[in-house]
Amino acid sequence: MFQIALVGARIFTGDTTLVDHALLLADDRIIGFAPMASLPRDTRMQRLEGLLVPGFVDVQVNGGGGVLFNEDPSPEGLNTIASAHARHGSTALLPTFITDRPDAMRAAIGAVQAAIEAGTPGIAGLHLEGPFLSPARRGAHDPALIRPMGEEDMVLILESGIEHLLLTVAPEIVSPEQIERLVRAGVTVSLGHSDADADTVFAAIDAGATGVTHLFNAMSQMTGRAPGLVGAALERGEIWAGLIADLHHVDPVMLRIALASKRLPGRLMLVTDAMPLAGIELDDDEDEFLLNGRTVRREDGRLTLADGTLAGSDLTMDRAVAHAAFDLDIPVEEALRMASLYPARFMRMERTHGRLEAGRAADLVLLDNELTCQRCWRRGVELPQLVAPASSSTGSSGSSSEEAASAAASAASSIARA
Repeated sequence: MFQIALVGARIFTGDTTLVDHALLLADDRIIGFAPMASLPRDTRMQRLEGLLVPGFVDVQVNGGGGVLFNEDPSPEGLNTIASAHARHGSTALLPTFITDRPDAMRAAIGAVQAAIEAGTPGIAGLHLEGPFLSPARRGAHDPALIRPMGEEDMVLILESGIEHLLLTVAPEIVSPEQIERLVRAGVTVSLGHSDADADTVFAAIDAGATGVTHLFNAMSQMTGRAPGLVGAALERGEIWAGLIADLHHVDPVMLRIALASKRLPGRLMLVTDAMPLAGIELDDDEDEFLLNGRTVRREDGRLTLADGTLAGSDLTMDRAVAHAAFDLDIPVEEALRMASLYPARFMRMERTHGRLEAGRAADLVLLDNELTCQRCWRRGVELPQLVAPASSSTGSSGSSSEEAASAAASAASSIARA
C-alpha cells in the first residue's frame, strides 16, 4: 500500500512520459503509478509542478561543495561532495580520484569503502582516473605522479571490494593482459588520457575495456590517416563514452558529430568532471582551489591551470542536461537518459538506477522548464536545495499559479519534441 502520491507534475519514467498520473511512494520505494482519476478521495498527496524524472547518475565527480576528493579522501568529504551534487539532481555518483601518490590512492579507496559501509547517500562506487596514464596526454594530471601499473597497484584495486569500480587507463601504459585481469574481477575499464593509436585502442577493447573517459579531451585525435582514440571510440559502436557538455571542453559541433556517429543508441552519457567549485557560488577573489599543489582558477565559466590547461569543470548535471537539450538540440527525453539510464547501464547499475518503476528506490528529481533542479529525493527523502523549491502542498486540493502553469507547459512542449 502506498503512503503518498506525488501529483501535478509530468512523469518521465526513463522510457516514456506520463501525464495526469500520480507517482506512488511508500517509505524509500516507488510503488507504482496511477491515473489521477483513480486515486481515492482520501489519498495523501504532495502537489508538484514541472517534470519529475529519475535521479541523475554521474560517473566522474572530482569534487563539489568546496571539497576536492584528492585533498579530502574521507567519508565526511564524500558526504559533502554528494550533498552538493544532489542539489542539482545527481542522486548517485562515483567520486573520482585523479592521479596521486600510492598512499593517497589507498586512502581514497578506504574512504569509499567506509562511506559505502556506512550507507552514505549518493556514493555508488569509485572512479580512479589514473595514475596509469600517458604523460603526453596528461591534461591537468601531475606528470610527476603518473606511473605504470605494478603488481601492488593491481592487488590494491582487485582487493578493494568496491562493487562499482571504474578505472581510467591509457592502453599504451596498461597492457591488454592487465585489462583482461581487471575486467575478470569486475572492474569497469575506461580508456583516457592516452596518445594511443587505433590498433592499441582496439586491442584494449578486445581485452574488455568498455568505456572512454571524457571523449575528445586529453586523447589522440582523429585525422584522415590516424583515427586515434577518438576515431576508435566512434568506430566501435559498443563502446560507451562520457561527454563533458559544458560547451567549453568540446565544441558543440564535435558533440553533434559524436552523437551522429555512434551506431548503437544509448552509448554516449553525460558527465560533469566536476571540481570543488561545482555546486557553490563564490566571490571572484575566491574562485580558485589547489590541485596537487597547483592553483586552478575559474574565469568565464572555465577552470584552468596557470598555463590555460582545462582542469575539470564547475558543471552540475542539471546544467549538462540543459546544454544537451537546448544547445545541442537533443530531445529532452534522450538528454535525460544520457544523465541517468545510460551511465547506470555502463556501470551495471541499471537494476537499481536510471528508471522510475515499481520496486526501485525513490531517487527522483523535479525539473522546471529550464531543466534546472528544483527538488530532489534520495530513497524517498527530500533534500534541501540551493534554488527555491517549486510550490507544493499535501492534500487533494489546490491550484497552480499562472507562472507555474506556464513553466509546466514549456517543459511539456520540450518533451513533446522528443
